[in-house]
Amino acid sequence: MESLKSRKSDDEELFIGTAESEHVEMYLKAIWYIREKGEEVKVSSIAKLLNVTQPSVVQMLRKLNDLDLVHYTKGSVELTSEGDRIGKQMIRNTRLLEVLMKDALKIEIDEEMVCGIEHHMKNIFTDALCTLLKHPRKCPHGHNIPRGRCCSSS
Repeated sequence: MESLKSRKSDDEELFIGTAESEHVEMYLKAIWYIREKGEEVKVSSIAKLLNVTQPSVVQMLRKLNDLDLVHYTKGSVELTSEGDRIGKQMIRNTRLLEVLMKDALKIEIDEEMVCGIEHHMKNIFTDALCTLLKHPRKCPHGHNIPRGRCCSSS
C-alpha cells in the first residue's frame, strides 16, 4: 500500500492514503468475507456485497489477478496467499474497531468511520488494540475475529 507524505511546518506528518489501495482492500475483504461464510465467491456475490455493477467487479478481479492477489478465471475466484493475508487483515481491523466502539468506548458502531480507519491500521497498532481489548474472539455482530501474532501468547 502506498501513501503520500507531506510535512507541515511543525514536523507533523500527514499521510494521505491512495483511494486505489483502499479499493483493492475492500474487494479482498469482500472475497474473504464471502468465503468465510462458506459461500462460493462469484462476481454476482461480490457485486451485491459491495453494491457495484458486475462489470466493475470483473474489471477489478482482472486487476487483482494481474497484481497476483487473486486467481480469477471466468466462474472462479480464489485468493492468493497475499490476497488472503490482506483480506483477513481488513476483516480483523474492522471487527476489532467494532469491539472498541461498542464495548470499550460504549458508543454506537459507526460503520462509515470503521471503513475509513481500517485501511490505515498498521499491524503494530492492530496487535496493540487487540491486546488492549484482551484478544476478543467475536465482534459485536457475532463473527469470529481472526487471530493475530499477539493472540498466540494469550
